[in-house]
Amino acid sequence: MNKSGARQGQSASELISKRIAELGDWRGETLDRVRKLIREADPGVVEEWKWMGTPVWSHDGIICTGESYKSVVKLTFPKGASLTDQARLFNSSLEGNARRAIDIHEGEEVDESAFKALVRQAVALNTSG
Repeated sequence: MNKSGARQGQSASELISKRIAELGDWRGETLDRVRKLIREADPGVVEEWKWMGTPVWSHDGIICTGESYKSVVKLTFPKGASLTDQARLFNSSLEGNARRAIDIHEGEEVDESAFKALVRQAVALNTSG
């Protein structure tokens, strides 16, 4: 796996792992779980650390970002409006022309198969030119 966005001698992957550990609660567990799903869906994913501390997963362009807030972990797909979401995982940022997001609250689970399908679609869209 490639790693991009290193800071202070740490790779982006190391910084993402550090963020997960620092959260130390359900948000860290959730971010760790979706990170593993992204890696399973796209073994060629590049992890990046952007915008003053946002985990980003890319493959020929951004697949999604993973932000953690007090009551939600938000996974934003910049090209989400172009993806087919049969499982209706997207539940946030639905009004825009391009992006879509998945807000995960404490105790909620994400359909792993459907999530991986979204990641694969995002990669296919990015690699199609």
